Amino acid sequence: MSEEQLQQIMKLYGEDVWNYIYFLTNNSDQADELTQEVFIKCYYRIGTFRGASSLKTWLFTIARNTVFSYRKSRFFRSGLWGGMQPLPAAPQERQDAAGQAAVARSAEMEYLGNRQVDEIWSMIMKLPDKLREVLVLDLKAELSVREIAELIRISPGTVKSRLHRARHKIQDKLRRME
Repeated sequence: MSEEQLQQIMKLYGEDVWNYIYFLTNNSDQADELTQEVFIKCYYRIGTFRGASSLKTWLFTIARNTVFSYRKSRFFRSGLWGGMQPLPAAPQERQDAAGQAAVARSAEMEYLGNRQVDEIWSMIMKLPDKLREVLVLDLKAELSVREIAELIRISPGTVKSRLHRARHKIQDKLRRME
């Protein structure tokens, strides 16, 4: 793989990989560091990519394994695993598309909408790891049930069950807020 090809892969999938790692670690500095490590591994291991899954799923598998290896390291055990960081802003492309499609809203309505989204993501971040992971892969990474199942090595039925439970927990919390 050339450096130019790696740059293209990073441009296509870098943000998705970073977001996935962030949602596993709850720490933007660790997401930065581990995302770099994922793409270094990609560069050196591209020859092992068999094409049985999408490149995105393969990168997410590397990301997941990298995070779990990091958690087992002495850094995690020594308490350097940081606390929750604020959520990163939505990608510019999504903001632009949403802005073009949306009806003009007042600044107050915009603030309230953003605040509600932040509250929902805060609820998602508090879900148990197994539920949070499948929900993030579904909502943020937009992976299919089959891709999620391959990535985390569980059956598609288990993915569907976890997605249902995660959504139900968030809906319950939202109802209690009303």
